[in-house]
Amino acid sequence: MRGRRMFRGVKFVVFALLIAAALSFVVMSLWNWLMPALFALHRISFWQALGLLLLSKILFGGFRGRKCGGSLQWKGRMMQRWAEMTPEERQKMQEGMKFSCGIFGTRAAEPKA
Repeated sequence: MRGRRMFRGVKFVVFALLIAAALSFVVMSLWNWLMPALFALHRISFWQALGLLLLSKILFGGFRGRKCGGSLQWKGRMMQRWAEMTPEERQKMQEGMKFSCGIFGTRAAEPKA
């Protein structure tokens, strides 16, 4: 059991390093292709691209973990609201959901009154 857990941990670390290397290579390639031509900036190395990627993650993404059970809490609240609705309210909500959003947030079809 412990060996299996260790193997999963090593596999995760290797996968994370591969993803970081691939993203750094993409950032470096895009920077070196666009920035010198557009803004007369210097070319960057792989390690500078990795640092830039890390800095952008810190500044814009943070290192927050995902909330455990966030979607389950929403589902529980929705189920509670649904249980408290009358049959007429449920029907009205179903009709509203059916016609609320279509492609790209526009109304797909208007309900017939």
